[in-house]
Amino acid sequence: MKTPILLTGVLLAAVATWAQAPAAKPAPGPGTIAQQLNRGLTSVEHDIVPAAEAMPADKYNFAPSASIGNFNGVRTFAQEVKHIAAANYLIAGHILNQAPPVAYEENGPANITSKADIVRFLKDSFAYSHHAIDTITLENATLPLKPGARDTRLFEAADLPAHANDHYGQMVEYLRMNGLTPPSSAGSPPANPKK
Repeated sequence: MKTPILLTGVLLAAVATWAQAPAAKPAPGPGTIAQQLNRGLTSVEHDIVPAAEAMPADKYNFAPSASIGNFNGVRTFAQEVKHIAAANYLIAGHILNQAPPVAYEENGPANITSKADIVRFLKDSFAYSHHAIDTITLENATLPLKPGARDTRLFEAADLPAHANDHYGQMVEYLRMNGLTPPSSAGSPPANPKK
């Protein structure tokens, strides 16, 4: 008879200890649709902004020479950065269904020329884009932006990191052509180590 009494005492002690322990917080879920979309944009933002900051100011007008390949008419590094920012503003304006605060120019505003101003323009464009994505809900994500239109807020939000990543690849090439390692690659082991 001592065993059931002992077992009951052990169980009661365990229950009392469990009851006094702080309740475990449930694991965070995947979040809202806006939070998920913002994660994707944040990921590319964390590659692009440091890359823009890494290029020296005196190399912002760098573009590969046509003498080393088919580089006629390509954008300079500054134009790549400004193009990403200008497109961010344009696409985010679509999400908000309003004109963006900056008029769209393919290579960004011509009056923004210094590295500091270009980087600020880029950062501000990402902030505006995050604000636009914050307005996306499950209810409005797939509604046409205009009657009869095919584009939706979800499509536009997915286009933000896709477009930016395309141009980030070009920024990486320009950095490497100037002897710089893109910050997102710094410290990574070589993809093709010497044997």
